[in-house]
Amino acid sequence: MKVSKFGGTSLASAAQMKKVVQIVLADPERKVVVVSAPGKRFASDQKVTDLLITCAEEKLQTGKIETDSLLAILQRYEEITTGLALPPTLLDELESRLRHRLAQPIVEKAPWIDGVKATGEEASSLILAALLRKQGQDATAIDPKEAGMLLTSEYGQARVLPEAYERLSSLREREGILVFPGFYGFTSEGNLVTFPRGGSDITGSILAKAVGAQLYENFTDVDAVYSVSPAYVANPKPISVLTYQEMRELSYAGFSVFNDEALQPAFQAKIPVCIKNTNNPSAPGTMVVFEREAKPSTIAGIACDHPFCSILVSKYLLHREIGFGRRLLEIIEDEGISYEHSPSGIDQISVILRQDSLSAEKEVRIRQRIEEELQVDHIEVVHDLSMIMVVGEGMRSYPGIAAKATNALAQAEVNIVMINQGSSEVSMMFGIKQSDEHRAISSLYQAFFEENN
Repeated sequence: MKVSKFGGTSLASAAQMKKVVQIVLADPERKVVVVSAPGKRFASDQKVTDLLITCAEEKLQTGKIETDSLLAILQRYEEITTGLALPPTLLDELESRLRHRLAQPIVEKAPWIDGVKATGEEASSLILAALLRKQGQDATAIDPKEAGMLLTSEYGQARVLPEAYERLSSLREREGILVFPGFYGFTSEGNLVTFPRGGSDITGSILAKAVGAQLYENFTDVDAVYSVSPAYVANPKPISVLTYQEMRELSYAGFSVFNDEALQPAFQAKIPVCIKNTNNPSAPGTMVVFEREAKPSTIAGIACDHPFCSILVSKYLLHREIGFGRRLLEIIEDEGISYEHSPSGIDQISVILRQDSLSAEKEVRIRQRIEEELQVDHIEVVHDLSMIMVVGEGMRSYPGIAAKATNALAQAEVNIVMINQGSSEVSMMFGIKQSDEHRAISSLYQAFFEENN
C-alpha cells in the first residue's frame, strides 16, 4: 500500500484534477490519497485557503457572509466541477458546507476560523472522490472525525495524539480508494482543529505510519528537490536521495517542498518518501530515506530562510555565572517567544529569534529586563538577518567543509554575523544580513556544486 499526497497546485483546476486521477489509477497500490485545498492556477492567482481566511476575516469585521471572497471561492468550485462534468448537486453540497461553517456562532475566534479554513481540503476530497467514482472506481471521501484523526486542542498549530494511529490503522481494511482531506482533524472533544499551513503533508505522513505504508508519495509541481532553490540559482542540480535528517534541516531552513514537521511520523516508522511531480509523473523524483551512504562531496543542499533577529548579550565572566542562560531564556519565554538558536562564548551569548515574533513592545520589555535582572555589560538587537543552512549527512567527518564555506562567503564579500554547527553533524548554519542573501547563496553553490565538477 502507498499513501499519495497531492498538493494545492495538483488540485488547482479541472485539468490538474484529471492528472491526479490518471496518476492514482496508474498504480493499484495507491489506496490512500491525501488532498490539499485547490492552490494557485498561475503566479498571480490566490490559493483557496487564502480566500477562505479572507472570507472569515471579512465575516468577523462586518458580520456578513456574502462577500467578494465567498463569491471567488464558489466560482473556483464551479469552474472545477463544471470542467469535470460532475453533477450540479456536488457544487450545491460544497456551497452548503461552506455557508454552514461561516454561519456557525463565533464563541471563540480561533476554533471558528479553523472550521472555515478546513473547507478547502474537504471540498477537494469530495470532488476527487466523485471524479474517481465517475471513472468507475470504488472511491470514498473520508471524514477525519469518523476515521479517528485525533489532534491536540492547539488551533492552527495542532499535533497528532498517539491514540490516533491505532484508530486510523483500520483504514487498511476498507475497500476501494480512500480520499482523505489533509490539514485538519478533531480534538478528543470533537472540535475541528487544523495543523500549521502546509499541514496536508503532516496528514499524509501520519496516515503512512498508521496504515504501515511501504511508501509515502508527495506529489507537487517540481521534478525533484533541488540542491538550492531556483529563486537563487538558475537550473540547480536535482537531489536523487536525501536522508530524513537532511530533509528536515533543509525544510526548516526554507525549502518549501515540505512542512518542516511533516516527516516525523514517516521517520518514526522508517517509511521512505518519494517527492514527485504531478505534471511529470514519470520523472524519478527525490527519495527521502532513513539512511544512506555519505559521499565524499558530503553536501546535499543549501537552504535559506528570513527574517530573523539576534539578541546579543555580553557580560564579563558570563561562562562562570551559573543559571545565566536559563534566566535569559526565561525572560524571552515570558513574552511567549520560542528561540531558534543560541550560540555562545565565554563572555557572550546570542539568542536567535524569528523576527515576526519580536514586536517593538516586546523588544523594549526584554531589553529592560535583561539589563535590570542580569546586570549585563552590553545588549544589542540585530534585525533583518538571514539564516543559511549548508546540509549534508556526515559532513563533519570530512575536513575543510567549514573553511570552504567561509571562504566562499568571503569571496562574495559577505560578513558572517553568526556561525553555528550543532552536534547532529548534518548541517552548518551561517547568519548574515538579509541584503547579502542572494550573493551568499550563489557563492556557496558555486563552491560546493560547480567547482571541480
